[in-house]
Amino acid sequence: MYKELIDRLEKEQTLDFEEYLLLIEHRDECSQYLKEKACEVRNNVYGRRVFIRGLIEFSNYCKNNCYYCGIRAENKNAERYRLTADEIISCADDGYKLGFRTFVLQGGEDPHFTDDIFCRVINEIKQNHPDCAITLSLGERSYDSYKRLREAGADRYLLRHETCNKSHYKKLHPEQMSYSNRLRCINDLKSLGYQLGIGFMVGSPYQTDEDLANEMLFLKKINPHMVGIGPFIPHKDTPFKDFESGNAELTTFLLALIRLTLPRVLLPATTALGTIDPLGREKGINAGANVLMPNLSPVGVRKKYLLYDGKICTGEEAAQCIACLKNRIEKTGCRIVTDRGDYSEEI
Repeated sequence: MYKELIDRLEKEQTLDFEEYLLLIEHRDECSQYLKEKACEVRNNVYGRRVFIRGLIEFSNYCKNNCYYCGIRAENKNAERYRLTADEIISCADDGYKLGFRTFVLQGGEDPHFTDDIFCRVINEIKQNHPDCAITLSLGERSYDSYKRLREAGADRYLLRHETCNKSHYKKLHPEQMSYSNRLRCINDLKSLGYQLGIGFMVGSPYQTDEDLANEMLFLKKINPHMVGIGPFIPHKDTPFKDFESGNAELTTFLLALIRLTLPRVLLPATTALGTIDPLGREKGINAGANVLMPNLSPVGVRKKYLLYDGKICTGEEAAQCIACLKNRIEKTGCRIVTDRGDYSEEI
C-alpha cells in the first residue's frame, strides 16, 4: 500500500493530508523505497550534481528572542561579533578562489546592518564576480527593504517559516513575533522575484506528525525554489534547553518526501543534519538532497555563531577543506560541482 502511495506521489506530485500522514506515521516501513524514488527524481532533474553555497555568517547579534535559538537577544553568554562590510566582501573573494559561485549572507536580525550597508556589499560582490549568485538570509524586513536589496543585485532569499501551524508558531516565538508577519515577508519576497527558500525544524518542541503532514501541503502551496529543513537541536542557554533533539531518520525521510512533492526544488543537506549524525549530510544526499553550504566565515568567528549546541564548524565544514567534502559526497554516487546551481525550470 505504501509503495502505491509513493508511486502516485511521484506521478502526481501531491497527496492529501491523510495520505501524507499515513506515510509519516509508517515511515519505518516505506523509508528505503521513498528515498530510492527521491534520488531517481533528483537525478532526472539535476543529474547527480550537488551544488555548494559559500555561507558567510556576518553577525550573531539579533533583536529577537526565539525560544530555540542560541543567538537570541537575551542570551547573555553569547560572545557577540559582527563582520565589517569589507570583511564580508573579502570572504566572498576568498570563496570565489575556492570555486564557489553562490554566496549566502546569513546573520541574526542585527539593526546595525542597514539597507545601505547591504546594498554596498551586494554591489561590490556582483562587480567583482558577475557570474555569481547572492543569497540573503537576513530575517524579517519591510517590503521596501527587500525591494532595495533585490534591485541591488540579490538573487535569492532564505526565510524559514519554522512551522506552518499558527498555534505552534506561538509556542516557538515570543509574542512580539507573529506568524502573519512571517507569511507577509514570504509573500513579499515572492512578489519581488527572488528565488525563495523556506523551511522548518524537524522535531521541534510541540511538533506533531499532523504538523509535518500539513507542512507538505504548505510547501506545495507556496512552491518555493528551495526548502531548508534540519533537526531541532537544543541550545543550553535557551528556554528549550531540556527538550530532546530531532533526529536524522525523520529528517531524511522528510527530505525524500519533499523531493517527490517538489521535484525541481533545491534541497540542502544542512549543517544541523551533519551535527546530529556524523554521516548526516551523506544520508541527506541519499534521500534526494542536492545542496551543501560549507562555511566561508573567518575561522575566528565560526564557533560564535551557535544557533544550537555542538555545531560542526571545523574540518569538512570549513570551506577550505572542500576537497574532503568532495570525497565524502562521491561515495554517495554524486559529485560536487562549482556552478551557481540555479533552480531548474524544467523537469
